[in-house]
Amino acid sequence: MKARYVLLCAVLAAAVAVSQDTTRSVWDGVYTADQAKRGESAYAVNCASCHGDQLNGGEMAPPLAGGEFMSNWNGLTVGDLFERIRTTMPANNPGKLSRETNADITAFILAFNKFPAGDHELPRTTEALKQIKLEAEKPKK
Repeated sequence: MKARYVLLCAVLAAAVAVSQDTTRSVWDGVYTADQAKRGESAYAVNCASCHGDQLNGGEMAPPLAGGEFMSNWNGLTVGDLFERIRTTMPANNPGKLSRETNADITAFILAFNKFPAGDHELPRTTEALKQIKLEAEKPKK
């Protein structure tokens, strides 16, 4: 009886661990349209002068949309992108933007790259964002 109880506990613990480890995709609608709209305004003020109005990059700034962008970020997480933005941007004053503004800008970048909007805003914590995978192509389910 005790062995069955221990086995049951182990199975339940493994199931919980697997469910907590599930990764979402940018294709799952991980930001809202309103959040991306706020991000568009913040991007225009803080990012467009270097990365361009169309997110196509500039002399010293990489593109934030299109094939080159996706080839650089494919397989990484939204958390990786968020942390890059949060800790290194804007170039003239890294780290000056709030987590909320960085999340909004990240949502705008996702929207510009044609990933679908959803019902919940993109989280502001790196840990939660690390659970969202950047995938160039929609996964087959």
